[in-house]
Amino acid sequence: LATALTERMVEAGFGFCVIDPEGDYSALEHAVCVGDAKSPPVVDEALNLIRKIGANVVVNMHALALADRPALFNTLLPGLLSLRATSGRPHWIILDEAHHLAASHRNDLSDHLPDRLRAMIFVTVHPEEMSAAALQTIETVIAVGDGAMQTIAQFCRATGVAEPAAIAPPANDEVVVWRKGSSASALHVKVTPPRQVRERHKTKYAEGELGEDLSFYFRGPAGRLNLRAYNLSTFIELANGVDIDTWQFHRQEGEYSMWFRDVIKDEDLAREAASAERDTALTAEASRERIVEAVARRYTAPARESRSR
Repeated sequence: LATALTERMVEAGFGFCVIDPEGDYSALEHAVCVGDAKSPPVVDEALNLIRKIGANVVVNMHALALADRPALFNTLLPGLLSLRATSGRPHWIILDEAHHLAASHRNDLSDHLPDRLRAMIFVTVHPEEMSAAALQTIETVIAVGDGAMQTIAQFCRATGVAEPAAIAPPANDEVVVWRKGSSASALHVKVTPPRQVRERHKTKYAEGELGEDLSFYFRGPAGRLNLRAYNLSTFIELANGVDIDTWQFHRQEGEYSMWFRDVIKDEDLAREAASAERDTALTAEASRERIVEAVARRYTAPARESRSR
């Protein structure tokens, strides 16, 4: 939905800036990306691109540690709002993963948000974890999926406004739209899908660093190893290097497909890995080759190609 909205903005001649904590928009069309998986963004560079050439900008914070991202946001947002006040651009600001950068525990956020914040979109899967100061600025809620009305209810509870009457879940090509404080019911609105395909979290899983609790560990049948794969690139390196008994142990436990499904959230990759795990006709070496190839095809090969370009 956020990608589709940027396409509508371009069609209407509006400029935008996407504040992107996890590198999900690095390949967004009609935009210049500042920062990448290895290099933190420079605020002045992003502002100058908007000020001097009127570019649409993606500010990619992926290289920053989680704890360092709010500080950069504190500098970036006032700069964007000041630039908008003098030049009109960016017309729209999109904050992805808003429950991280505008989190409820941030007591200082009200110092950086104006009382009335126009043309800003907060994208979140956890509205209940957002700062009250941020939530109070929101005028319209767009909710997706079967839990759309639950999302609106969470927003209403957090902001102390009355909930609208419940309506049926939206269809696959619809969203639910509700204006805060409106006496009218929420509405189903059909969404034109984006032309471009955005592969969410692809760079994060390929090259970023997952937390210790989300990493894959090659331990082996006796638990003698403790080799941590903190992304899919290191998974491939370790998978190719571990002894065959260790590989086979995790294969028989179905742990590769489990990690791909539960942590990487890639159901297709999980199914392909599960097939190799269960296929008794495959040798351990052949199963390793098949699973490693499946990961590389989906993640690390595209990452290497983009760097070479």
